[in-house]
Amino acid sequence: QVQLVESGGGLVQPGGSLRLSCAASGFTLGSYGIGWFRQAPGKEREGVARISVSDDNTVDADSVKGRFTISRDNTKNTMYLQMSHLLPEDTAVYYCAAGGGHNWSDFASWGQGTAVTVSS
Repeated sequence: QVQLVESGGGLVQPGGSLRLSCAASGFTLGSYGIGWFRQAPGKEREGVARISVSDDNTVDADSVKGRFTISRDNTKNTMYLQMSHLLPEDTAVYYCAAGGGHNWSDFASWGQGTAVTVSS
């Protein structure tokens, strides 16, 4: 059974850091592109960062460039999103995804989401 499970969300103060994890099971994450998305209240889901299956180039949304870093540990079958210098506008439910990863629509498997709240 293909499954992605996020963890690491929570409440953090503006300027703080948080690392999200996404553990994959039922498939080898290293054979797929990976991505992180988020959906803020009342807004559409947006791509945050991705790495395609065909290369190791990272694509970041303009809103998170220089603050967020996507990575993976194939030995643990897990992907990560390191978030720093967090802003209140980063508040959202964050989702991990796996697939081809060549564009923001090229993802087939999704996690259930983990909530991140940036507030003082």
